Amino acid sequence: MLVSVLQSLFEPLNLILMVAGVIIGIVFGAIPGLSNCTAQALLLPISFAMEPDTAIIFMSSIFVGGVSGGLISAILMGVPGSPANIATCFDGYPMAKNGHASRALGLSIFSSFIATLASVAVAMLVCDPVARIAVKMGPWEFFSLCACAIVLVVSISKGNMFSGLISAGLGMLLGCVGIAPVDAAKRFTFGITSLLGGMPLLSVTLGIFAIASLLHNFAQGDMASPDIDTKSIKGIGFTMKEYLGHAGLVIKSFLIGLGIGFLPGMGAGLSNVVAYAAAKSSSKNPEKFGTGCDEGIIASEVSNNAAVGGAVIPMVALGIPGDTSTALLISALMIQGIEAGPNLMRTNTELVYVFFGVLLLSAVVTFVLECFGTRTFPYILKVPTCYLYSAIFMICMAGAYANGNSYSYCYITIVMVVIGLLMAFGNLPLSPFILGFILGPMMEEYLRKGMTYSDNGFLIFLQRPASLCFLLIAFFFLFWPLIRSYREESKRKRGIQTELDRVAEHADSYHVRED
Repeated sequence: MLVSVLQSLFEPLNLILMVAGVIIGIVFGAIPGLSNCTAQALLLPISFAMEPDTAIIFMSSIFVGGVSGGLISAILMGVPGSPANIATCFDGYPMAKNGHASRALGLSIFSSFIATLASVAVAMLVCDPVARIAVKMGPWEFFSLCACAIVLVVSISKGNMFSGLISAGLGMLLGCVGIAPVDAAKRFTFGITSLLGGMPLLSVTLGIFAIASLLHNFAQGDMASPDIDTKSIKGIGFTMKEYLGHAGLVIKSFLIGLGIGFLPGMGAGLSNVVAYAAAKSSSKNPEKFGTGCDEGIIASEVSNNAAVGGAVIPMVALGIPGDTSTALLISALMIQGIEAGPNLMRTNTELVYVFFGVLLLSAVVTFVLECFGTRTFPYILKVPTCYLYSAIFMICMAGAYANGNSYSYCYITIVMVVIGLLMAFGNLPLSPFILGFILGPMMEEYLRKGMTYSDNGFLIFLQRPASLCFLLIAFFFLFWPLIRSYREESKRKRGIQTELDRVAEHADSYHVRED
């Protein structure tokens, strides 16, 4: 199997697509308002004609390149390319303004590289044992696990828990369109033949993630090309001895990123802020944070890239996306007719290890390209967004049409754009929506099977230990925001400010809409 995996990875076409995917990911990650999610949704139609291993290589390389690419604009412009790089702005941009842009970029690029390699290595070791346990689970445990995943995402939603619940509910409602499982009843099709198979996944992702975000940025007036000084970018700006002096911080930030990445829906957008707060609270010189210190940059970039491997574990072992990017990777597998879940390690073992291999190789390619392209990539940020956005819109509509060779798919995409804009207007987060859309039909199927297999009704979900544990966790996190708000309010009344409150003060000036 090892030989066939290596042959797939080093096949000339796959190598070319991997390098191209990394470059595309870096470019989309570096442009504020866009992200690797936008790139994955935009290029999902291209994977139709590819072999499964080629498709997963291409989409995974975009994922890795995009997570790391956001550091470029975060450091050079003070505007994070994605939520995963918010905390990088706090010290990366001040360091660049102080004339040490090369050091800031070097620390960020190297931290991203080692964290991605280490987190993927952990995922390779952990996924198989987790999948072996998951295979023994029945529909009762999987229903409770899916419910737990959605509640986890809802509990940390931007704004408040209720906006997350509404978003997840909308996603689950759209997931009900089409023919129902078990009894094959038609639901919400309105006589439209194209909806019998459900809402097209590609139309949903293109409308919600790609086109809606472009129109949202356009409406906000985010069309200006930034001025960037590249004269101070020379070399990597630090020595390995200096970096090894922060070994303890690297390990702590890595564990934070890996742990948060494993929790469905949380990912790099949360882990970088938490790791930054933890680094500041444990630092001997916390007053230096925010002025351009190494620790802030290292903590942010190690944690957000460690979340890559963390998010991959539930995706491969359980079929549950760890974040939005892995949800789109699951979409790429579904388009190829491959179902992600506990059996994936057994039925498509070679493809799984091709996936792990491309994550490792993409990390190396990303590191090399960013090291040699630190003087080139900033100029990408100067491309007039009017041309860039127009091209992306045309590609999205062409991809929607190619999905089913029907204009109805384009109309559905436009409907999803409207829904995406209304969600943005109502401040509804996207992560619960896409997770609800993907997991909703699975939850319904598991619920109906579980009820059918037992005479105890819903009580069987409480009688099985693992299912009960997942439901208790979901119940706890459903009420956790209320408990947290009460605790924070009591602290404020006593005049105590938490570390996360201080980090939030920095984040207010670097507001990025959640992907």
